[in-house]
Amino acid sequence: MLRFAPSPTGDMHIGNLRVAIFNYIVAKQNNDKLLIRIEDTDKERNIEGKDKEILEILKLFGIEYDSVVYQSENLHIHQQMAKKLLDDKKAFVCFCDEDEINFQREKAKIEKRPYRYSGKCENLSSSEIRKYLDKKKPFVVRLKKPTHNIKFNDLIKGEFDFSPFEIDSFIIMRQDFTPTYNFACAVDDMLYDISLVIRGEDHLSNTPKQIAIREALGYDKEIKYAHLPIILNEAGKKMSKRDNASSVKWLLEAGFLPEAIANYLILLGNSFEKEIFTLQEAVEFFDITKISRAPAKFDLAKLRFINKEHMKKIDKLTRYIGYHEEYEPLAKLYLDEVSTIKELKEKLDFIFSKKEFDEFNEETEILKKEILNHEFEDDYNEFKNRIIKNTGLKGKKLFMPLRMLMVGSKQGPEIKDLYSIMKPYLKMIIKEYR
Repeated sequence: MLRFAPSPTGDMHIGNLRVAIFNYIVAKQNNDKLLIRIEDTDKERNIEGKDKEILEILKLFGIEYDSVVYQSENLHIHQQMAKKLLDDKKAFVCFCDEDEINFQREKAKIEKRPYRYSGKCENLSSSEIRKYLDKKKPFVVRLKKPTHNIKFNDLIKGEFDFSPFEIDSFIIMRQDFTPTYNFACAVDDMLYDISLVIRGEDHLSNTPKQIAIREALGYDKEIKYAHLPIILNEAGKKMSKRDNASSVKWLLEAGFLPEAIANYLILLGNSFEKEIFTLQEAVEFFDITKISRAPAKFDLAKLRFINKEHMKKIDKLTRYIGYHEEYEPLAKLYLDEVSTIKELKEKLDFIFSKKEFDEFNEETEILKKEILNHEFEDDYNEFKNRIIKNTGLKGKKLFMPLRMLMVGSKQGPEIKDLYSIMKPYLKMIIKEYR
């Protein structure tokens, strides 16, 4: 089984969506199940409703899954597993207070060495522990650091080898008896029989700790890992919440199609024979082991290009912008002018809105009167010749105000093409000009 494990602490990041997409693809390729695990154990950071929003986004992107679980529901199991480690002497209670830990951290910083737990509480006697407990001194539970190196092969990044010093005696249960991220994650991966973990490389340092937890619990089934390179912004720095394009919600609101966003995220760090494809098509040729190990730079211009190509494939664009299907030809005509659904809607909204212009006022009034008082010719050239004959307007003084009357802009599709499409409602539009 594979799992996508988001936290309901904010808007979904494109990096998280990329992880979800790759988990879905590999699950489909392996005919395996996909579990959605909402990691909600950090109650203070959880935002109400974000779990539902995550599931809605997955549905919108066509990411099918088999079940949804909430990590907090397994609290009793996390606590049981921590007790087992204590009973087996593979974990220990630590009474060191925050001030003491901070002092040791600062000392390590001054001495220019990595901070590691001092081991002060690791060998406390039963009587010493009882004395602290009688005083109701708060404590955490730490896993004893492993006695051997933790090794694993990453499907993307290759071989890793972590020494016990690098792993340290880290906390697995907090003072309030809730599990830390690594402990809850490791236990749940065991609990749900996860066979492959695909996630971002920012979790790479967590992997040896989670392996150490499972080994201490006696779990001997191998879990494979694939850590995806980070996504950089256009300045070449790690994408953060300050980058609008890092938010899936922002991209959707900006008019990017889910299928185009998925297409682009699959393409990041990959090279395929074809550039424009659907999520289902990617299942046929995607290879998780072929992803580049280097960070991938997010290119909004490239996403715009891909989005435009997907827009061209849509049969009924008007459904996306709230217009009746009789305006479909006009929407299609503007595809060369826009790259997002939002831009397309703005174009059509402007055409059908009341407009005022400072230029060609006299000419527009003449044209408006001429057009409203006659029936339209079938052929554009006949229409144009009649206008020239009856108004005496020609050249720039004809075509500029005519275009402005029709679409409210000096640029855009050819007037000839606009005329043939807009005849049924052109008089209605021109009446809105003032």
